[in-house]
Amino acid sequence: MKKIVWVCTALLLILVVAGCGKDAAGSNEETKKIQFGATVGPYSDMVTKAIAPLLEEKGYEVANQEFTDYVQPNKALHNGDLDANLFQHKIYMEAFAKENNMELSEVIIVPTAPMGLYSEKYSSIDEIEEGSQIAIANDPTNLARTLGMLEDEGLITISDKVDALTASVKDIIGNPKNLKFVEVEAAQLPRLVESEDLSAVPGNYALAAEMDLLDALALEDMPDDYRNRVVINTKDVDKQFAKDIKEVIKSEDFEKIIDEKFRGFGKPKWMKE
Repeated sequence: MKKIVWVCTALLLILVVAGCGKDAAGSNEETKKIQFGATVGPYSDMVTKAIAPLLEEKGYEVANQEFTDYVQPNKALHNGDLDANLFQHKIYMEAFAKENNMELSEVIIVPTAPMGLYSEKYSSIDEIEEGSQIAIANDPTNLARTLGMLEDEGLITISDKVDALTASVKDIIGNPKNLKFVEVEAAQLPRLVESEDLSAVPGNYALAAEMDLLDALALEDMPDDYRNRVVINTKDVDKQFAKDIKEVIKSEDFEKIIDEKFRGFGKPKWMKE
């Protein structure tokens, strides 16, 4: 009888140990998950069509939450509801982080839809007549980009002291064609292509209005500081998921998707090197 009891006990212990071993192995095979956040439109599309599929090839499970404003994506990231977001450029990120006492860091800059100068009246920059009226954004960040684009096209001269956070039409120091400026909210600019002589439309609003970026008379040659980037909490910069995000965005497969599905997007400096 004692021998039978001993054998049963031994078998029970073997089963318990085996079960524990199985649980331990299971806990080491947790699915890698990344929760992204992006604004509705091209950057949400970039996550779902370009970034997520390449991360999934690395074994990640990727979800994307869409936002309709520029405040909640950073709050959700800071609160831990997101692992990464894609919607903002460096100047906005740094100003927002400072104002809200957050520690945010970029992973990598991505191709970004540029500001464009659109017109149904003119077909080239050279055709623009004296006294023409241009609709421009009334917020300083988009306005600073607009002024830079117009200067690059030789239409105006701006002060070398333009601050991206406080830019205004007062920064224009040369206007040889006596252009007139109508300042409106950036979201209204696509509609004004028809009613004004020209309209300087930020890329995200142009795409939301189903405009073709390549129809612009001119596209902004934006500095990298104005290009959007994948952003994470600073505490996560050395984590593997951040390294893997950077790796897939730097891949040839990612650039191929951009060339096929995001035509007209300006590429960051690192992609051109």
